[in-house]
Amino acid sequence: MTKHKILLIIGGGIAAYKALELIRRAQDRGYEVTVIMTKAAEQFVTPLSVSTLAKGKLYANLFDPHEEMDVGHIRLSRQADIVVIAPATADLMAKMAHGLADDLATATLLANDRPVLIAPGMNPKMWDHPAAKRNRAQLAEDGVHFVGPTSGEMAEANEAGTGRMAEPAAILDAVDGLLRPSQHGLLSGKHVLITAGPTHEPIDPVRYIANRSSGKQGYAIAAAAHAAGAEVTLVTGPVHLNAPEGVEVVAVETARQMKQAVVDALPADIAIMCAAVADWRTASAADQKQKKDGSGTPPVLELTENPDILHHVAREADPRPALVIGFAAETDHLIEHATAKRLRKGCDWLVANDVSQEGVMGGDTNSVHLIRDQGIDAWPKADKQAVANRLVSEIIQHFQ
Repeated sequence: MTKHKILLIIGGGIAAYKALELIRRAQDRGYEVTVIMTKAAEQFVTPLSVSTLAKGKLYANLFDPHEEMDVGHIRLSRQADIVVIAPATADLMAKMAHGLADDLATATLLANDRPVLIAPGMNPKMWDHPAAKRNRAQLAEDGVHFVGPTSGEMAEANEAGTGRMAEPAAILDAVDGLLRPSQHGLLSGKHVLITAGPTHEPIDPVRYIANRSSGKQGYAIAAAAHAAGAEVTLVTGPVHLNAPEGVEVVAVETARQMKQAVVDALPADIAIMCAAVADWRTASAADQKQKKDGSGTPPVLELTENPDILHHVAREADPRPALVIGFAAETDHLIEHATAKRLRKGCDWLVANDVSQEGVMGGDTNSVHLIRDQGIDAWPKADKQAVANRLVSEIIQHFQ
C-alpha cells in the first residue's frame, strides 16, 4: 500500500497529549507523519517528545530563516496527502474560518490544497457558542472534514458535555476513509445503486408530506463510491445539492417514483438504500389547494402505505445485488429497532443512526452503527463524507 503522508498540526488544548499517541498509531498504520506545533501546543506537550516520535519532522516557526528559505509553509502542505489538526481549538478554528495566517500553522493551512481533517477539542460551552457554530459552519462549507467531538467528562472540574477530542484510532479511521478508498479503484467494474434524500408525497398542489433528510449522506456515499472506481447510479429525492461528479443522477419526487427508478436501474452489484422514504402517502391527493373553511376543523387525510423499496431490492429483485445495505433512522432503542429492521427487510448490512440528536438530519455530521451478521460496529461521530468513505472502505474489504 502506498505510504501516505500526514501533516499533523497540534493545537494548544489539553487534548494535545493525545497527539503523541496519534503519531505512533499513524506510523503503525503505515503513514509518514510530519508535525507543526503551535506556540500554545508547546504549553501542553514538549517539542522534544513530539520530535522524537515524529523522527525529527517537527516545525514550529514561520520565520525560521533556514526552513523558510524554500518557503517552508508552502512546501509542508504540498508534501502531504492530508492535513490533520488535532486538537483543533476554538481559536485555531476561528483563524481558519476567517483566513488568518499569523503563524506557521495557519499560514500553511491558507496555502494548502490538500484535504483537511479537523478533530475539535474544547470546553462544551465553547463548542456551543454561537461564534464557534458560525466558524464550523463556514469550515464545513469550505470543504473541511470533521471527526468528533465526542461527549464526556472534561478536564475542568464538574464539566461535561460535547467537546472531547476524538480518540486517535477514530481520527485515523477518518483519515483512512478520506485517503485510501479514493486512490485504489477497488470497486472498478462494480455497479453501485444508491438512493438519497427525502420523498415528497403530495397532499394537494401546494402541500406535501416529507421529512428533514438533506440527502447529504447519500450524496457523500455516491461520491466515495465513484472515487473508488464504481459505476454509480444515484436515485435522489428533492434536495438542494450539486450532483457528484461522474455519477448518474435520477431525480424523483415520490416513493413510488423512487421505487420505479430503482427497478429501472437494476441490476446492480451493490445497493445502498440511504433515502429517507416516506412510510405513508395520502390515499388520493386533492386536485385543488385545500383551504380553511372557517369551521376550525382540519380536513381528514386518509393515508396509505408507500412501497417498501429496501424490502423489494433485498428480497424480490432478480438478480439480487450481491450486497444490499439499508439505513435506519431511529429516535429510540436504536440497536434493537435497527437489528429487527435488518432481519425484516432482508438486507445484508444496515447502517443505523440516532436522529433524535440535534443536527443529524440536515446536518453535516453523523454517528452511526454498522450492523452485520458478524456483529455491530459503533463508529465515532464524523462528517458525512468521512462516514461515506469509511463505508466504502468496508465494502471494498467485503469484496476482496
